[in-house]
Order: sequence, then structure tokens, then C-alpha cells
Amino acid sequence: MSSTTPAKGRILLGEDVRLISYRMRQTLEQAGYAVTEASDGEECLRIARELRPDLVILDIMMPKIHGIDVLKALRGHDATAQTGVIICTAKDFRTDQAEAAVLGIHDYLVKPVEPETLLRKVAEFFESRSTITANGPTRSEKDEKGESSPLYSPKFDEWGNRFTLWGTRGSTPTPGARFLRHGGNTSCFCVTHGEEKFIFDAGSGIRELGAEVMKGQQRKLHLFITHTHWDHIQGFPFFTPAYVPGFEITIWGAELFGKDLKSVFRGQLDRDYFPVQMEDMTSSLDFRHLPANPIKVGGVEVWWEYSQHPGATVGYKINVDGFKIAWVPDNEFLQGYAGDPRVLTRDHPLVTPYRKMIQFLSDVDVLIHEAQYTPEEYPSKVGWGHSCVANACVLMKFAGVRRWIVTHHDPGHDDDFLEKKLAMTRQIFRDLGHDCQVSNGYDGLVEYLR
Repeated sequence: MSSTTPAKGRILLGEDVRLISYRMRQTLEQAGYAVTEASDGEECLRIARELRPDLVILDIMMPKIHGIDVLKALRGHDATAQTGVIICTAKDFRTDQAEAAVLGIHDYLVKPVEPETLLRKVAEFFESRSTITANGPTRSEKDEKGESSPLYSPKFDEWGNRFTLWGTRGSTPTPGARFLRHGGNTSCFCVTHGEEKFIFDAGSGIRELGAEVMKGQQRKLHLFITHTHWDHIQGFPFFTPAYVPGFEITIWGAELFGKDLKSVFRGQLDRDYFPVQMEDMTSSLDFRHLPANPIKVGGVEVWWEYSQHPGATVGYKINVDGFKIAWVPDNEFLQGYAGDPRVLTRDHPLVTPYRKMIQFLSDVDVLIHEAQYTPEEYPSKVGWGHSCVANACVLMKFAGVRRWIVTHHDPGHDDDFLEKKLAMTRQIFRDLGHDCQVSNGYDGLVEYLR
């Protein structure tokens, strides 16, 4: 592409769904704009800094780096601090709209967006931009003396401490168009702290995480397994660092499994199931039982507690410099209860057996926890080890959780169903009188820690 800016302007389109991106690009190019595409947040940032577009049209649910974090990074970099941004997303949440407005955007569009609407909003941006250029700085850009104020441009550490969801599906992977927004990989979660990576579960999402690890410098990895059901370990044979000399991988799990942890992992590499054996994994693999709380590695503490699920299953709490995140993807809270959640109290006989888990989660900043079934589905799933939405909301209330990311989505629940289930979750919180910010987890979600 020529470095000369075309008459109508240069646009960067940050959109991970190829069909949507293709249609938007066609619409914009036919109207005379030069369009470059980026399919994930990381690529969007890189191209924005190299290309310096006039406008970025940005999705929020982006792989690798969340759209809001992309916007923060754009505003925090000299080359893109003044770049125009239009958010174009399927997420119609007030919190996202408010945060985006504070960071400075031209408009917030909710998908699906008609081509005419897109072109009108883009034209409005370029018209307002030319007006500002012609008339000089606005009053808000001047100090009390009428002179231009120095630009406030804090540096955003895009590679700082963070957590990433690599797999949010339960039971089995779910490919297909109906699952694009939330993803189809099974359980995998990672916390990055400096040069240390703490990985939780090895579902199919760990394959993509392995590719990411290979790009970096970390060679010591800690893998914590909640339990050894297939959807939490099935990705390990495809975890590239396990085959590379120089990597040190410590694999942690609770005692009381039917087999010891190493035997379980070795078993899935049997020649009858897989062409590669554990002996072909030339990294250093160290299998360990979970010791007494906490496990301390550098500046990170990892705590664990048994959850309600068939077999020896645990949940984890990670303390990163005082910020606490919990990962509890399998936990049937209030097993068997299908009644009205509003009648339950902390001292109710059905609640008291779960006091340890309630206490365990009472001080977390973010809880990543399942709510696999709707209240209608749950009666036929009792004992399967997963909570219904209403019971999970009760756990949030009794533990005082203020931020909940829902994970372990049922393979039968597509994107539209999960959005409806999320709306129902918020309704239940209103009925319970509990203020909790709840959102659906999705493959590729990245959040930076304070």
C-alpha cells in the first residue's frame, strides 16, 4: 500500500470474524476508503503503530488482546494517542460503553450494523476531523490561558501481568459458526507474572497457549490440574513446549485420583490412542501432588480447595501482588437444589456443607467459575458436577463476589443461547439483591492486572 493517505482516509479494521470483516471492507473500499484488516488485538496494535491510520474500527471481543485493552494501548502510545476509534461490537453492555467513552471514541455501534449506517458514521468521523483541523484546537484542548496544553500520554505496558482464557468450553470442543464469539476450546487458563507462567488445566485451548509460549522467553512453566477428566487434559499431547529441551514443566494435581497424576498423563499417550509417547517429550516434566496451602513461586501464591465434582477435583486461587483471581471451572454448588434461590440463607442446612468453598472465594477480586446449566436443564443433570445459574448466583452472593466471569460453557449452548443465559443471570442477581458484574468468558480474553 502507498504511504500517501487517500482522499477519503485510511481505516484499520479490527475484526476477528472473517465474513464480517470481508463485508465491512468491501463496503468501505467501494466508498473510497483504504482499508487494512487485523484479525486479533495484538495484530491490530502492531498495524496501528506501523500504518498510523486515520480511523480504527474496533471489535471488543478480540482474540489475544481484548478490544478495550487495545483501545487503552492506542491511547497510551504517542503514535496513536489521537487516532479516531469507532467501536463496532455485539456487546451492548453499559460498562463497556462507559469505559470506551472515557477512553475517547467517536461512536459505539452494536452489531449487526447495516452498510448504510457504517458509511454514515465513518463519514461523520472524517467530517468532524476536518472541522477540528480547520478551526484549530477546541477549548477542551487549551489551558486556562488559552494555550495548547501538553498531551497527557501515559505509557501502557501491554505485556505486563495479565490473565488469559485459552479455553472456556466444557465437556468437548465445539467448532462451528454458532460458537465463534465465545470459542470452542475446552478448559485452559493462564496467569502471566513477569517471566513466570501459571497454567490451569490442559484442555484443547493449551495447544494455542503452547504456540504463544514458544514466542517468548519463559522456560519454567507451572501447570495446575483441577481434575483429570478428558476436557481438562486432552490438549496436553499437543502442547509444543513439552517436546522442547530446556523447558521445565511442573504439573500439579490433588491426591486421591484413581491413578497417580503421571500415570493419567502417560495413559493418554498410549500407542493405541496417540502416535507419540511421553518418552518423546524431551522437556523436563515434574509431576507433584498439591502440598499444604499456599504454593509460593516468586511473587505469586497459589491456594487450592476441593470443589463439588465427581473424583478428586479442586479449584485454585492465585494471588498476584495482592490481586486475587480464582479458577473454579467444575463445582456443583448446592447439589440437587432446584428451588427458589431467594429463600436460602448462609445458615440454611443446604448451604452449610459448602462453607469452605464460600470462605475460599470470599476475598477474590475476580472469580472465573462455571454456571453450566439453566434452572430448567439442571434437574436432569444433578450429580454431574456442574452448577445451575441460580445456584451459582447464590454462591456469588454468599461469598461476596463482585466480579464473575462465567466459564465451562455447555457444548450445546451456542453464542446466542449464552447471551440469553447471561441476561437471565443478571436478572437473578437483581432478584437476589446482589451487585455483581458478570460476563461470559470467551477464548482469547485477556485482562491486565492492576
